[in-house]
Amino acid sequence: MGKVYYYNGAPILAPYTITSNEPHFDMTTVSLKVQRASQGHQRWELSFNTVITKDTEVNTLLSTMVDFDSSDTMIMPQLPSVKDNITLTSVPFLIAAAPAGVSTVYVDSGIAQGIMPKGSFFKFSNHNKVYISTSDLNLNGTIDKALTFYPSLKSSVSPSTGIIYGDNCVISYIKNIDNQQGITFTDGILSNPGVISLIEEV
Repeated sequence: MGKVYYYNGAPILAPYTITSNEPHFDMTTVSLKVQRASQGHQRWELSFNTVITKDTEVNTLLSTMVDFDSSDTMIMPQLPSVKDNITLTSVPFLIAAAPAGVSTVYVDSGIAQGIMPKGSFFKFSNHNKVYISTSDLNLNGTIDKALTFYPSLKSSVSPSTGIIYGDNCVISYIKNIDNQQGITFTDGILSNPGVISLIEEV
């Protein structure tokens, strides 16, 4: 059975949607070649339904109406196949500094052991941006390993910066106000807030 994730105390229902929003721009040259460019800014967007109970309906209803200008946090949902295969024994640390804009860092294999699979959502301990690994990080052994990821590094990292993964990877978000709604009640007991959409705060 897969991991259950929560929004305001209410279980998130599968399927849920995780979208990468990174605007790209196409330009067609005179020779009909397509050139594609990005300004290098990216954010994660989540959408899902939840199971509402009497214990969670008040907070869920209020979350559709108030505090749109403030951010909140929740555990970043991991893909089920990834979550079940994370075997790291402790927090990995970087062995070397890396500047903003790179998509590879080097990890000390002398501290943590195990694997963080390709497709793992994670953060660096010095800033809030959430990244996804694009290759397995296998720290079994004594050789320091490269971790490749998307999007490129938003802020520089120093040696000994930790990698925060799994249920410790918390996303900071604001609510999408394009689809605000209340709660639909059925039979006076069950309630449905509709699709909840969140935008990573970057």
